[in-house]
Amino acid sequence: MRIFLAGISCVGKTTIGAKLADRLGCRFFDLDAEIEGFFGTPIDRLMKRHLTMNTFRNTAAQALKHTLSLDDSANCVIALPPSGLLSGYWKVVKNVPDATIVVLWDKPENILKRITFYDDESRLMERILTDREKTYYLRKIKGDISYFNTSFRRAHMSIDITGCNPDAAACKVRDALIQSPLAPGKLLTRGVQDGRGETAAL
Repeated sequence: MRIFLAGISCVGKTTIGAKLADRLGCRFFDLDAEIEGFFGTPIDRLMKRHLTMNTFRNTAAQALKHTLSLDDSANCVIALPPSGLLSGYWKVVKNVPDATIVVLWDKPENILKRITFYDDESRLMERILTDREKTYYLRKIKGDISYFNTSFRRAHMSIDITGCNPDAAACKVRDALIQSPLAPGKLLTRGVQDGRGETAAL
């Protein structure tokens, strides 16, 4: 089964997704990293080659198709970009028969604390925000939540991770998956039997 994690930037999809995959005993993929590897180009540069975000997403969806074709992707967790349930991405995701889509939610103020910046080569940049910049980015985060909200309704479930650290958030998602009617017994049971700290969390 494939578990797709959706949500706006800096909500924690990559960190939580990696921990979730570890608990389930399966492979984790960060789609942004897979796109860069597939095209051999940093995301920012790849975006600039396209006139619109829609055309970029249609192109980037090729990397998603490739990821899903890999042998070790039969059971996996994939962290999607914020637009992962739009355009070309959605055309791919909606046709994956064994997919469960989970949206992660958190308060804008918490997301602001985790905001990160990268240069056009995808290198992490150290940056301390001024109060004015914090106000600007908080408004931008709220705008992103509103913008992507409609596409996020395509998910099978939404998980509020407010107040959770990454480990607790991963356990919360895992538990929700186990209790869901969509729960893939093979994948989730294997995670519990692997002895990856599951007994204490259940």
